[in-house]
Amino acid sequence: MISWFRRYLLPALVFQSIAIAGGYGTGRELVEFFLLYGPAGGLSGLLPATLINSVCCMIGFELARMAQTYDYRSFLKILLGRGWFIYEIAYLLSIILILAVIGSATGTLITESFHIPGIAGTVLLLASIAFLAFKGTRLIEKVLSAWSFVLYGVYIAIFAMSLYMFGPAISDSLATMPSEPGAVLSGLRYGALNLALFPAILFATTHITKRREALIAGALVGPVMMVPALLFFFSMLAHYPAILERPVPVSYVLEMIDSATLTVLFPIVLIGTFVETGTGMIHAFNERVAGGMKAAGKRLPDFARPIIAIGLIIVALMMSRYGIVEIIAVGYGAMTWVFIGIIVVPILTIGAWKVTRPQH
Repeated sequence: MISWFRRYLLPALVFQSIAIAGGYGTGRELVEFFLLYGPAGGLSGLLPATLINSVCCMIGFELARMAQTYDYRSFLKILLGRGWFIYEIAYLLSIILILAVIGSATGTLITESFHIPGIAGTVLLLASIAFLAFKGTRLIEKVLSAWSFVLYGVYIAIFAMSLYMFGPAISDSLATMPSEPGAVLSGLRYGALNLALFPAILFATTHITKRREALIAGALVGPVMMVPALLFFFSMLAHYPAILERPVPVSYVLEMIDSATLTVLFPIVLIGTFVETGTGMIHAFNERVAGGMKAAGKRLPDFARPIIAIGLIIVALMMSRYGIVEIIAVGYGAMTWVFIGIIVVPILTIGAWKVTRPQH
């Protein structure tokens, strides 16, 4: 992999790959955090979400580089001191929460798109995540970064077709629909939810060797993460307000576009992103377990990695029966405030102080 790509783009692409399934892969998240505030209101919330992601990653990448901490346990000890374990509890809950969303959405997509039992998608999801968790960091880096380019291509295609077919409806939504207050705060909360996964992508920052590289790589995270969200947000506007009630809005958008190619291709690509997100989150947890065992003079066996992955997914799938709408509305809503307190505020205060104080 080309050196500049590893240093500057890889962290942003890995972040996007891990965050997308829980961030905007189904479209339901964009409804809850943005579109509920109206088309124009929701659009205004996307900017603070982008900025908070970039600023926190710039500081966080540089702190990780300075301290040489690339698993979340080590990083959080630098950032939170003795309170690092609070993140561990919240992170485990977020793994289960996001995997539950993934599991629920996978079953819905498989059934709606291909008219086969959702359990088939669940089994595929389980097997793929377990395999990648077993293979380790380098393969995960390659798969996550490559799939991001595929995903970008599909989102651009959906946006282009939506603009071509429903351009006037999109313009009318922005011009005529009222905006609700609170969109900027909701955008910040959405950014905080994504940043919950920040410590999970530190394994992709080991190639960064200089402060300039850390700052550029961090600045790229926000745009790389949010450009597909912006494209899909515009695509949904053509179907506002009916789309607010759809559990998986992306299925409704594809139904309206009525493209045989996209109807087949997008669910496959999206399920691939679900695999990415599940793999990235579980890989970070495995790396934390491995780091803890190494500190104790032991080694995490390779066979334990897929076992941990399967165990977490099974717990999440049991939770997924509550439904994607309820999980996102209630679970995501609560977790955003938790991660504002234990990630965003500490990075912007303690983290900023540590990376800017004079070095002796």
